[in-house]
Amino acid sequence: MNKPTGTDTRESPWIPLSASTRFLFGNKQLLGWSALLVLITALLTWLGFILTTGMMDRMTGAFFSTPPLHESIWGWITYGAWVAGYWIFLIVSRIIAFFLAFLTAYSLSAPLYVFLSTATEKLYCREEFKADDGFSAAALLRDLLEGAKIGLFGILVTIVALAVSFIPFLGQVAVFILYAFYSALMFIDYPTSRRRWRLGQKISWLNRHKSLSFRLGVIPAGISMIPVLNLFLMALIFPLFTVHATLNFYTAERMEQRR
Repeated sequence: MNKPTGTDTRESPWIPLSASTRFLFGNKQLLGWSALLVLITALLTWLGFILTTGMMDRMTGAFFSTPPLHESIWGWITYGAWVAGYWIFLIVSRIIAFFLAFLTAYSLSAPLYVFLSTATEKLYCREEFKADDGFSAAALLRDLLEGAKIGLFGILVTIVALAVSFIPFLGQVAVFILYAFYSALMFIDYPTSRRRWRLGQKISWLNRHKSLSFRLGVIPAGISMIPVLNLFLMALIFPLFTVHATLNFYTAERMEQRR
């Protein structure tokens, strides 16, 4: 298995996605763990979606179960509004359900992705790897808490993005940039969790490595904007980008320490 090397930039060396992909597929242990994580993330997302949509449907079942009578002109107008409302509710509720399900899956699976990130760093660093305290209940709870904080922060980012999106053209560009940095934050969360970093420290790291962070998050941000399929595609690429972010994070940190 060849160790990927970075391309020098003014900010920090950059390990391209192609090199990270070769690194992942060149190690059977990482590849097997990644496949398992894809299944777990997809299963948790699907279960969360089923539970959320079921709850929403039960809450509105009385209203949408019986359509209004349409025996007159006013009845047809009322019926048309009811049909339009039903489809709007169906689409919006499913989008919200997908989003909440994915954030829940992300939070619950955070310790598993931290393990993948740690294994990646250990294989990449070899004898330079600095071991942590290992697995413990406290570490597990801390990883779950940090994952939940990132998820809640994602809800805040989404609210801001929704407000900004109403600005013509510039709003859409700002939303994409915002999602790119948030995507980078999600993946940087894993190698930093092993170092017991807080959310503020992670955001500070993104600020110090703006170019690197944007490059890490640009592809996931683009995928996240694909309707309906975004969550399935994100579950599929999450292990790869966890490896990709871990390699680039370690390389950037090592360069900072040498300055």
